[in-house]
Amino acid sequence: MIDLLVLDVDGCMTDGSIIYTNGGDELKNFNVKDGFAIVQWMRLGKRCAIITGRQSAIVAYRAKELGIEYLYQGVKRKEEALEDLSQRSAVPFERMAAIGDDLNDYRLLRRVGRSFAPADAAAQILEIVDHRLQRGGGKGAVREMIELLLQEQGLYERYLRYWMDG
Repeated sequence: MIDLLVLDVDGCMTDGSIIYTNGGDELKNFNVKDGFAIVQWMRLGKRCAIITGRQSAIVAYRAKELGIEYLYQGVKRKEEALEDLSQRSAVPFERMAAIGDDLNDYRLLRRVGRSFAPADAAAQILEIVDHRLQRGGGKGAVREMIELLLQEQGLYERYLRYWMDG
């Protein structure tokens, strides 16, 4: 049973692009369908965290907008943040699932109970994860992961009924 999702941002919640304006502002493109699934995951009593290597006000804004409980930014060794997350949340590694796309996610992905990677993740990551997703980063990969987990945990019908039964 997975109780907590750990999300990488660049390359998972986004397609990995970073756009800078002439004024030096940073822009990221988040997928609204991923965000929808994250909110529904938490509505079903599950929890969510972001662990990302970069520091960005945009990520803090997105985490707050979605209601994500745990946010770690500017992390160099993600497995250390994962240890802290486990202690703070009282959720053991085996009850966590994570999505990552590049080498800085490698150790984190090896620690959690279930690991996922977008279709366009680095080859070394695709080799070690439990599940290679069909969608790319920023293109619905997070939603695909969440819906797979909900199906496995028998929660998918509740997820659908919330919207279909009125």
